[in-house]
Amino acid sequence: MEIIAQYGTELLILACIAGFFMAWGIGANDVANAMGTSVGSRALTIRQAILIAIVFEFLGAYLAGGEVTATIRKGIIDPTLLVDTPELLVYGMMSALFAAGTWLLVASVRGWPVSTTHSIVGAIVGFAAVGISMEAVSWGKVGTIVASWVVSPVLAGGIAFGLFMSVKLLILDTENPFERAKRYIPLYMWAVGFMISMVTLLKGLKHLGLAMDFGLGSKFANALPISAAIGLLVAGFGALLLRRIRYVENADDRFASVERVFAVLMIFTACSMAFAHGSNDVANAVGPLAAVASTIKTGGMIGSKAPMAAWILLVGAIGIVIGLATYGWKVIMTVGRRITELTPSRGFAAELAAASTVVVASATGLPVSTTHTLVGAVLGVGLARGIAAIDLRVIGSIFLSWIITLPAGAILAIIYFFILRSIFG
Repeated sequence: MEIIAQYGTELLILACIAGFFMAWGIGANDVANAMGTSVGSRALTIRQAILIAIVFEFLGAYLAGGEVTATIRKGIIDPTLLVDTPELLVYGMMSALFAAGTWLLVASVRGWPVSTTHSIVGAIVGFAAVGISMEAVSWGKVGTIVASWVVSPVLAGGIAFGLFMSVKLLILDTENPFERAKRYIPLYMWAVGFMISMVTLLKGLKHLGLAMDFGLGSKFANALPISAAIGLLVAGFGALLLRRIRYVENADDRFASVERVFAVLMIFTACSMAFAHGSNDVANAVGPLAAVASTIKTGGMIGSKAPMAAWILLVGAIGIVIGLATYGWKVIMTVGRRITELTPSRGFAAELAAASTVVVASATGLPVSTTHTLVGAVLGVGLARGIAAIDLRVIGSIFLSWIITLPAGAILAIIYFFILRSIFG
């Protein structure tokens, strides 16, 4: 308690720097999961992808980022063991942010697409198990999170496989794929608008002090018709854009005009994936920061139920955007071009499947790895074309980087933890 009272301001400033550093790493590395498929399929240029991501990463982080933040902030460590030593929680959360941010910096420079969720969860578990005690970790919650790392790529891969097969059945494997594309793509656009609206209405508006209750029953029932209507608006706007695309004869590629139609659709799925990514992965930066801020604000009270301040989500959102704009291009190229050959139709299926998986996870408070989710979705699309369409060597190197991430985060967090404890006491 004395340390919190004496160094509270200094610790909070340092925690904000650590949270911003971690958020920068998320933008520089993990944002490739949101934009990589769009760039890889050449539906968007890198500059266009960055502009879209800046807007929708920010909106997802700020509007819908709080649910997963609660899991990172209060679900992994048992707070009751730190009631008498709140400074250890502060040191630990700050060390986790610095550790994960450092690893993401290294990975981004090398062009490795690693999991930010792996990084921060591994760092929190590492400092807690070594710096406090093995009992300080809620191993049951950690097990649930780890299980999600397996479930999410499988789920995303299955959805992506199904989406791409529906595209083949309804559009690609028909006599007139161009006309069929213009007919059916608005339905896919409706799904994008509906999905993003649901998570925003159910989980996002509470951060703005708005309640989703109009006296018509449950929040879910209220959100359904509104989300359906917003989906119709998105589909209508998309249909207007599609009218401007004209069929162009191409002897070398009969699907060239169809892919131009899907390139329009990719704008919508890119927005949805960026929103989904921001809503889930902002927690990796602001969850530990929220724990530090709450502990300092209450003078060392652990487990306080004080609501998370909006400025904390703002720190994470701004950090993600700056990281993306300054260094995100390198990992975007790795994810978008090296795993498998992507066209707009394939990229659409992968991106919408990954976005759906991440949005559902964000709405339920499960911090899944966006990296795992998108790679699983890309693999699902590749498998729809056969195993030969996948570069297994690249997949192997990505898997290896994932394995290294957990112990790297844990070891770095332990080092930072003892440095901070030696400085502040």
